[in-house]
Amino acid sequence: MMTDLKLKVAEAVQDDVHKGIVRVDSSFMREIDVRPGDIVEIEGTRKTVAIVDRAYPGDIGLNIIRMDGLARKNARTSIGEMISVRKAKIEPARKVVIAPAREGIVVRASAQIFKQGLLGRAVTKGDVISLGGTRRRRSAMSGSPFFDEVFNMMEESMMAYGFGDLKFVVADTNPKIACIITEQTEVVLSPEAVEVKDEVVPEVTYEDIGGLEDEITKVREMIELPLKHPEIFERLGIEPPKGVLLQGPPGTGKTLLAKAVANETNAHFISINGPEIMSKYYGQSEENLRKKFEEAEKNAPSIIFIDEIDAIATKREETKGEVERRVVAQLLTLMDGLKSRGKVVVIAATNVPNILDPALRRPGRFDREFEIGVPNKNGRLNILKIHTRYMPLDNWDSFAASTVLIKRLDSYKSKSKELISKQDTELAELKKEIQQLTEKLDFDYKELKELEKQKKSNTGGSTVLDRILSKMGVRQDEIANSQSKIKNNEVTSIRLQDQIMLLETNLAKIKAKDPFIQKKSNLNKIVKELESLRHIKELRGEEDPRTHFAEKDSAEKDSEVLEIIKYFADKNVGIINADYFDEVRKESSVVLLQEISSVTHGFVGADLAALAKESAMIVLRKVLSELGYDKEKSISEVGYDREKPIPEEALQKLKITKEDFKEALKVVRPSVLREVLVEVPNVKWGDIGGLEHVKQELKEAVEWPLKTPEVFKQMGVRPPRGILLYGAPGTGKTLLAKAVANESEANFISIKGPELLSKWVGESEKAVREVFNKARQTSPTIIFFDEIDALAPRRGVSSDSNVTERVVNQLLTEIDGLEAMSDVIVIGATNRPDMLDTALLRPGRFDRIILTPVPDKVSRLETLKVHTKNMPLKDISLDDLADRMEGYVGADIEAVCREAAIIALRENIKSKNVHNEHFEKALQVVSPSVTKDVEKTYEDLRERFRGARAKEMKKELPIYFG
Repeated sequence: MMTDLKLKVAEAVQDDVHKGIVRVDSSFMREIDVRPGDIVEIEGTRKTVAIVDRAYPGDIGLNIIRMDGLARKNARTSIGEMISVRKAKIEPARKVVIAPAREGIVVRASAQIFKQGLLGRAVTKGDVISLGGTRRRRSAMSGSPFFDEVFNMMEESMMAYGFGDLKFVVADTNPKIACIITEQTEVVLSPEAVEVKDEVVPEVTYEDIGGLEDEITKVREMIELPLKHPEIFERLGIEPPKGVLLQGPPGTGKTLLAKAVANETNAHFISINGPEIMSKYYGQSEENLRKKFEEAEKNAPSIIFIDEIDAIATKREETKGEVERRVVAQLLTLMDGLKSRGKVVVIAATNVPNILDPALRRPGRFDREFEIGVPNKNGRLNILKIHTRYMPLDNWDSFAASTVLIKRLDSYKSKSKELISKQDTELAELKKEIQQLTEKLDFDYKELKELEKQKKSNTGGSTVLDRILSKMGVRQDEIANSQSKIKNNEVTSIRLQDQIMLLETNLAKIKAKDPFIQKKSNLNKIVKELESLRHIKELRGEEDPRTHFAEKDSAEKDSEVLEIIKYFADKNVGIINADYFDEVRKESSVVLLQEISSVTHGFVGADLAALAKESAMIVLRKVLSELGYDKEKSISEVGYDREKPIPEEALQKLKITKEDFKEALKVVRPSVLREVLVEVPNVKWGDIGGLEHVKQELKEAVEWPLKTPEVFKQMGVRPPRGILLYGAPGTGKTLLAKAVANESEANFISIKGPELLSKWVGESEKAVREVFNKARQTSPTIIFFDEIDALAPRRGVSSDSNVTERVVNQLLTEIDGLEAMSDVIVIGATNRPDMLDTALLRPGRFDRIILTPVPDKVSRLETLKVHTKNMPLKDISLDDLADRMEGYVGADIEAVCREAAIIALRENIKSKNVHNEHFEKALQVVSPSVTKDVEKTYEDLRERFRGARAKEMKKELPIYFG
């Protein structure tokens, strides 16, 4: 009798999506007599089949089966339901017919291409399948010989031809029962979609949404339960939830989440795009809305999804049009009068919830509001995994290569020990058998001698003697057989003993200085060093000299790892094979996506999808000519033949690398910040001459908290919230802010003091509030206020309309108010710190007040080197020039260098060098902009800020109360 398991359905992890795999605890697998790679039958309200594999460590002991959205649809089940799982009766497929699962798609390609993507796939008629995932199936079914021959080209073909994301229906199979596709299977492609009865193709499943695990759980609670089990609420005597409002920035996945919920619950889905219900005829808009709700009630269980609800349900007191007011009133009455208790749920999405009518946001209408925010690093990684699922990523990471190799070496060593142990056991058994045979022979010889004695003494008893001789003959045959067996066993024993001696010798070598152990030891050391080098790069930034040394060391480690890989490949012991490189590519791709996710702060799901597409387009442009296009001509001019297949060699070159993602990052920016985000200029610490002390302070205050927040947490301190840079004009305050934004890899919002001020009451404060809101949403973010004295002057000294005072108040509450400012740092720059409101200058707001001083000789020399590094200098001593430029700030030095070059060109437009006399003339034209008195003023200000600045400010300004 076939054993059935009852397991609870759980969602699949990203790496298993669309691969035809389900994961079950090993103990449950033993109960139904299956091993990893076997086929199981899954029964919900429909039967389907899948390849079973071991559960992840975190799932052991849980009564669950992890399966992706396609498998759930094929079994007609959903997350949280109980299903039956049993060992499948399966046969090799002789013929399988597949067709596109979506109407309007016509596929023209060789059936062989699809066969490669389906090898090892278990199917039944009516299943919806996705191509690809063959590598994982090959690993799961390593005992199947046909996988070894074809796995190299499978997945690459699928991705190259772009079929990875398409869904297909199994239109027919031969035999009609569940079957597995092998090399002998004939795969037939029906080019046009066929209708499969009762089949709903899942467009979006929970696995297609990344970074919203908590939100999905909450929404499922509120929606799935009322739709599937409204009787629970009736028993409890409460009204089931009627509505859920999803709010958050554009592109975070609100609409996608609603589609996935509808898909997974098998509910009737009605979508209302805000403005589409509006009509020019009187009463028609309300009727359109009523029809949608009536349709939902007729087809219950239903989900009504209202996208951009702010377009039809704004605050009535602020709405000027009569039609809009009536639509809001109609929506309110419809949501209060949903008769099908719990069978109709309304989901609405908006990115401006504050303009919705308050009556909608009360319990009974929209019972719960969920914020779908900007994803964190792990969320971005999951989203990138989804959008690059079928992309041909090409990345080689030595750290991944080393860790995979160490794992394989451990496995190899373990198998070797098992083999030695097995041979030892066999030898011991043979020795025991030999001992038993020897004892038996001794007994036989003694009996033979006894019989011979009896023969001599009993001459007359011929009958008895004949019987004894007959017995001895039988025994002699036994002895001969035993001797033959002994001889064979002795030969086997000698051979095994030789093997044991060889193995023991090898073991002795291993314990001493075996190359395998040495190489593994080297690999462990390299792994630790690579981890350390990676940390140095993250912590120190690109321009730190230690980073350059780290990159050099990293390149050396790469070559060491490659040498070790070559060593094991030459040994031909089965450690380095196609499986190894497959696993390294997979792990390296994860490392690449981790690097991208760590620098895409503020990116929402839509931005990351655009980033993936842009990186693919960059690769496409590189190989455009090889695909039959000419960059200088249009497609019509080239006369490109659409029917002509693209050469396989050209397609194989379409691989996306880390450099392609970096190029795409220059184009794709966070959509949330498009209104306020500025393109961070490529200014690095090395582009700023001198100011080493200021640079170090900025690194400590900005880079350290953003790159290594755990250090501050460990020390139990809060990182600085704000930094004020002050100093004479031209000393590099704005340049320093640009450099710190670039080096910290944070989003950068630049605000020029006066641009937030508005003539309308309340608009200036609103502008400040919105800047900080956007910064919080897309953290880590640096907000840079240039000329902050124009935005936040002292309060109480002006007789104007008090706009700036209200702006100062808003700034104070935003920087150090009730709302936390996590991973948002404010940098202000001014040359008049004495004009700033003193409340801004206390710790907790501007924690660090840093003077950018007039450069000394060393700083002037460094600045000269920066501005002359691309100039053709001749017979010039920069050291002497730096001596003569006392009082010149960075901007002055740049002006001198530029003026010298212009003077040289004025003398001779074809001049190839800049000489000393050109700089002499330039010094006469450009004068120092900072006098000794001005320098002393700033030095005095620094002393005041270092000392009791609040006390002095209070004396100057009695209206300040702290």
